[in-house]
Amino acid sequence: MVDRASSNPAVIDTSLDARAVSFESPGGERGAGGQAAGGRKGAPNKLLHADERVVLGDLAGPGIIRHIWLTVPAAPPEQLRSLILEAFYGDADEPSISVPVVDFFGIPHGRPTSYQSELTSILEGRGFTSYVPMPFRDRIRLELWNSANVRQLLYYQIDYTLQPELAEDLGLLHVTFRRENPTTLRRDFVIAEGLRGPGRFLGCNVGVRVIDAADWYGEGEVKVYRDGDREWPTICGTGLEDYVGSAWGLGRFDSSHSGAPLIVSAQGDLQPMGVNPDLVGFYRWHVLDPIMFERELTVTIQQIGAKSFGLGQEAALEAYSGTNPAAGNGWLRNLSPALLAWGIAERVDDYCATAYVYCTEPQPVPRVDPAVATADIGRFSYERAGPMELFAAGLAGLAGDLD
Repeated sequence: MVDRASSNPAVIDTSLDARAVSFESPGGERGAGGQAAGGRKGAPNKLLHADERVVLGDLAGPGIIRHIWLTVPAAPPEQLRSLILEAFYGDADEPSISVPVVDFFGIPHGRPTSYQSELTSILEGRGFTSYVPMPFRDRIRLELWNSANVRQLLYYQIDYTLQPELAEDLGLLHVTFRRENPTTLRRDFVIAEGLRGPGRFLGCNVGVRVIDAADWYGEGEVKVYRDGDREWPTICGTGLEDYVGSAWGLGRFDSSHSGAPLIVSAQGDLQPMGVNPDLVGFYRWHVLDPIMFERELTVTIQQIGAKSFGLGQEAALEAYSGTNPAAGNGWLRNLSPALLAWGIAERVDDYCATAYVYCTEPQPVPRVDPAVATADIGRFSYERAGPMELFAAGLAGLAGDLD
């Protein structure tokens, strides 16, 4: 995807100068890593204080970030989503990447869960890993902001290569986070918009907090508008679960280019028909089906669900139609002797999205508002803190004593 060396492991290219930055090697200089405590693991981590911002890497190019690994101890969802990753190209004061850390690695709602895809993974639910290429020409600065009011222990490593020059057709990664809580009836939620081309839509991950209690939340279509599309898109999908490669509902799964790793429900991962989960998270990578744009791009997803009514529920159908207007071809009747009507209808839920877009030129993106990102994502009564979280709380306290 980036060059021959990354696509063919047999290629030997000595013009690529492999480097890494971490707390053990903050500058990434040649032959200068791991010097703390005489080289015996003296600085593997850092305790971030409340509202502290730390520079993960300030790298002079040209080069490409090839791999990011990061971990933080288990914590409540609001605390984990308060960790914000930002990246700045050149000497820019405004970031081109601004996203909650867990969302950057593919999972919304502050709930790391084990999954694996081609570009991002959270291994065993705690090893945050990205292989999303991040080219930079003159400079890139990555920062992590602990916007929570509690301390947070952090480990990380960024692996990158420096090289004499970058190909002209390599874009710079831009990552945006959006949330609409709740969405607006009949107004499609925006996954990505506002970045100038030439560019490429790499993909997205989307989170849904299901508010409407209708039978099924996921009939909305994903639409891609590009380069002059206005009322109608060039690309139009057939439904939420179809966009990520599943069908007839959405259970928990992960694969190379699409998946739904997060299903939060009192019923567990397997959802009975007609029972909605409380939270959903899904992703889609457009690696093998690239979406390029010359000037402009907008990606949206509709909030449309499905609902059925049995015989004798005429009053319920009338009441529901008053709050949830019919979509598509309206209510279908006489489908079976026991069924009064079935149809798809407009609905309102809580949607968030992280979008990954390459652009030729660096551009600022909206900065994450932690209050917006963390609202209404607290644990449900059936969710429990795991043993790792209790251990992590003690570990953070010990680190604090040593800090």
